[in-house]
Amino acid sequence: MPTEVRSTAGPLLPPKAIGPAPIADIDAVFMSMFDGQRDRLYSSALRLTGRQADAEDLTAETFLRAYRSLCSFDYERLDTLQPRAWLSAILVNEWRNQRRTASRRPATVSSAAVGAPEPADPDAGVEERAEGSDDRRELAGMLLELPERQRVAVVLRYVVDLPIAQIAEVMGCPSGTVKSHISRGLDRLRPIGGPAVGRGPAAEGGPR
Repeated sequence: MPTEVRSTAGPLLPPKAIGPAPIADIDAVFMSMFDGQRDRLYSSALRLTGRQADAEDLTAETFLRAYRSLCSFDYERLDTLQPRAWLSAILVNEWRNQRRTASRRPATVSSAAVGAPEPADPDAGVEERAEGSDDRRELAGMLLELPERQRVAVVLRYVVDLPIAQIAEVMGCPSGTVKSHISRGLDRLRPIGGPAVGRGPAAEGGPR
């Protein structure tokens, strides 16, 4: 029986497989990505949207779009796929599309009726560095108030844990610009999180 090799996408693929991948292998790759990335992807969606229902919808739409894209992949592309960065790019693009669509719709509910955004899960991400539930909620709210590109950069770095180079690919900008977005975003968060927030290579300007 021939041995199998593990691809960067997660599941086992036939050795030296070439050409279009059959649905069975596409499904295997997708399930591996879903099992391995769904929690992190949902956590990222929650910090981008601020609401659990919106985060669930965004995560589901991201995986739906990912599966549709996978169906056109061949073995070579599957084998070189970087699931975390690829799914993050789909998530961020879908979130931006939803925001643009929402901005063109007339408001039907007052801001008072909507209330404050739901706090993000404190078990992961930047806000876990703050002490106390009140501080975590305030920090999560501050994250939602960051300019879009700063919020995306901070989430991708500290929730998704992508290196600077991959964040630059997702955001479509130079690595130096990513570091600047992260630094400025963390400067706004530090009054709540203290000096520990954002401490690390990305916050200090070093590559990762």
